[in-house]
Amino acid sequence: MIERVTATDAALELIDKLKDKHGPLMFHQSGGCCDGSSPMCYPDGDLMIGKQDLLLGEIGSSPFYINKKQYEYWKHTQLIIDVVDGRGGMFSLEGVEGKRFLSRSRAFTKEEAAELQSIER
Repeated sequence: MIERVTATDAALELIDKLKDKHGPLMFHQSGGCCDGSSPMCYPDGDLMIGKQDLLLGEIGSSPFYINKKQYEYWKHTQLIIDVVDGRGGMFSLEGVEGKRFLSRSRAFTKEEAAELQSIER
């Protein structure tokens, strides 16, 4: 099965560390103002998910949401969540660890795109 969102080993290690400290987590792909397009990490339930948000998948057994408008820009790509050194979004849990989550992407192949379209109909 093709995943719309996945994570690197480094990101999964950080997710496990954050889970140990904060319990279950959730992610939301930011689309804007404060943190550009950074994936934001919160304790599960701390961010109100609305009708404009889509569940894209899971990383590290944590739900990963994206705004519908942002999804329209990125629906042809697989999001690959990575982690790098540095301070990220001030509201995202990983900031105090001296790390920040980062979204990378790759375009789906024609075959993957066709498979996703057939599944999502």
